[in-house]
Amino acid sequence: MKYQEYKVIHVVEGGLGTIFLGASGIPLQKMETALNQHVQDGWQLVFQCIEKKRYLLFWQRESVIMTLGR
Repeated sequence: MKYQEYKVIHVVEGGLGTIFLGASGIPLQKMETALNQHVQDGWQLVFQCIEKKRYLLFWQRESVIMTLGR
């Protein structure tokens, strides 16, 4: 399917949970809310990937990068 425009959404896990618990997980409620808002505007999920980055030198933090198209 060919899309006319794209939008990228970046959802990151919380920093405090990463520091105190070692990992806190990706906030599914935040991700679901963002997707539902964009779907109402006519966007469709095209691609998503999970990324791990270093956070404050010692920890790693996950994030989800979602590409939407319409």
